Amino acid sequence: MMLPIPVGAPRHTGRPDRARMANMAANPLPVLARYLARQRWVMRTAPLVVRLERLVRRLTRGRYGVLDLAGLPSLELTVAGRKTGRPRTTALLYVPYGPDHLVVGSNWGSAKHPVWSANLRAADRAVVHRRGERYPVRVVELTGPERKEAWAAAVRFWPGYLMECELSGGREFRMFVLQRVRE
Repeated sequence: MMLPIPVGAPRHTGRPDRARMANMAANPLPVLARYLARQRWVMRTAPLVVRLERLVRRLTRGRYGVLDLAGLPSLELTVAGRKTGRPRTTALLYVPYGPDHLVVGSNWGSAKHPVWSANLRAADRAVVHRRGERYPVRVVELTGPERKEAWAAAVRFWPGYLMECELSGGREFRMFVLQRVRE
């Protein structure tokens, strides 16, 4: 299934646009973060980073997280738990993908899929909280050629995914596009 890209919307090429390049020049933290993400020892810091993420989001009332402070795109994703139906929220790095958000279930290179990805598989809608704005999204799990194209874009954007895939034993990461729903 091809994902609909609205007329006039730029197709994601995996290359940063001029504005993003200017931001990278002004803020060297994204370059440092991408370097660190390719270091195996960083994966062992996951529990600390997750706690720090919660603290930063609480202090900023959900407007920012650790990744935002490093100049990288992040969002909080809320989806109903597949067993309980209760809202479950997790902070994620996302890859800008045209007008949408691409999220990758790397789970820090763990051999197991992240729980949020199982919840997304069971849902067709979720809610994104990004930079103080909340909005509903349609969930599309990627498979086949669309997944292959998205994986290439994700790796160009965040090279650490390759190392995480290796650490996971070659597990195929679940990938989802979150498409904003206009109400």
